[in-house]
Amino acid sequence: MTQDNQPHAATTLSARRLKWHAQDEAIVLMRTDCPVCRSEGLTSRARVLISCDGRDVVATLHQIDDDWLALSEAGLSEAAWSRLGAEPGADLKVSHAPTLRSLSDVRQRMTGKRLPSDGFDRIVTDIAAGLYSDIHLAAFISACSTLSLDIDEITSLTGAMVNVGEQLDWNTDMVIDKHCVGGLPGNRTTPIVVAILASLGLTVPKTSSRAITSPAGTADTMETLTQVDLSLPDIRRVVETEGGCLAWGGAVQLSPADDILIRIERALDIDAEGQLIASVLSKKIAAGASHVVLDLPVGPTAKLRSAAGARALAQHMTIVARGFGLKTHCVFSDGLQPVGRGIGPALEAWDVLRVLQRSKSAPPDLRERALTLAGAALELAGRAKPDTGAAMAQDALDNGSAWSKFQAICAAQGGLREPPRAAQTAPVAAIRSGVLKAIDNRKLSRLAKLAGAPERPAAGLTVHKRLGEQITIGEPLLTIHAEASGEIDYAMSYAHANAGLFTIEG
Repeated sequence: MTQDNQPHAATTLSARRLKWHAQDEAIVLMRTDCPVCRSEGLTSRARVLISCDGRDVVATLHQIDDDWLALSEAGLSEAAWSRLGAEPGADLKVSHAPTLRSLSDVRQRMTGKRLPSDGFDRIVTDIAAGLYSDIHLAAFISACSTLSLDIDEITSLTGAMVNVGEQLDWNTDMVIDKHCVGGLPGNRTTPIVVAILASLGLTVPKTSSRAITSPAGTADTMETLTQVDLSLPDIRRVVETEGGCLAWGGAVQLSPADDILIRIERALDIDAEGQLIASVLSKKIAAGASHVVLDLPVGPTAKLRSAAGARALAQHMTIVARGFGLKTHCVFSDGLQPVGRGIGPALEAWDVLRVLQRSKSAPPDLRERALTLAGAALELAGRAKPDTGAAMAQDALDNGSAWSKFQAICAAQGGLREPPRAAQTAPVAAIRSGVLKAIDNRKLSRLAKLAGAPERPAAGLTVHKRLGEQITIGEPLLTIHAEASGEIDYAMSYAHANAGLFTIEG
């Protein structure tokens, strides 16, 4: 904990569990006339240090004027309760939180000044320790987005994020990984790529994030198929047994500050380049990867709007990765339209299963993208000669070994299950005839999120049409999936108000 002063003498209150779900934010509730509030001079939104049996948490204070909470009680949000490991009625020591030196670093960055390496070390250490409120986190993210991080700062942030968490070592020089920078709905190639590579004998300890600005992340999709919140020993067991895993990175202490920042980035709908690079590479380095294939979709409504922007990102990622001894290969892919048919955790999982099972209804574009990326990984790893990796990957997919490996990985992670299906569906029909000329990826992602994705795993969209296809008026362009009729109506209102979702000409 970096601090300039020691906390005041603490006063004891009785712990009360409120079962208050405030995402991951630690919150404590006390009465305005509570003796602690008065003696300590605490006001609403103050930051307080709470201690219980040797555990500490810094929480945001909220106050009420009601006697349902006793004067002697402190009500805790679920995040605060779990971090303290508290029991009902346990003694809580409450005092002013220490002043964080790292907040001066954040303020310096907000004024447009570059930060040295030790500044990022202080900030990330305090973030990982849970000492920042959501307001502090938002300030840091905004400061790093308004004035873009330079290469030195990205490198410093990446290193700081790696150093505050656990790091895996696989005792081998070849550990392969793959990552997509996002921005393209339905692009769920990772489970397929991992299954192919692991079936061919490569070590692929894949840890993934949940969605940041998209309707689904790889961890969200995989959670509809198997258990993803694996411990570090579980990850090691699965990888040593099957050669690969598909786990949620937030369940383990691999770059733990990243998962805290992602939660705020999701709320702000911000995914700035410098933080994106630090987020991706810190997870790869911490997971012990030596070689990484990076998928960069490019399109007017993708995250990367232009080829020039994609090349710049690739260059920056390569430079930062090289500084940590990480070898990368960037694949520039088509970002003009969604990949596959499903958008949303379960709907994307169904697409993955169809590809792995070699179903006739498997989306061909998802299959081809996965083969391209798996082939690039095989070539980067030296397992295939140049321009032969995709064919090797196709053999593993077509002969069923990739599907067998995927089943084995899921079994090792807790068992393979069938993804859920939404209780409500509704089609969105074309309002004119013609040729489908453009699809707005960003609006499609927004529509899927309004339907409930990714929080409701079965929610999302099924896209029925591809660019260049002939469309007839009244024909379904997509189907909305949701858990409640109210969510269907909410999403449908957005679809009707945004004709630019699909551009039909002719």
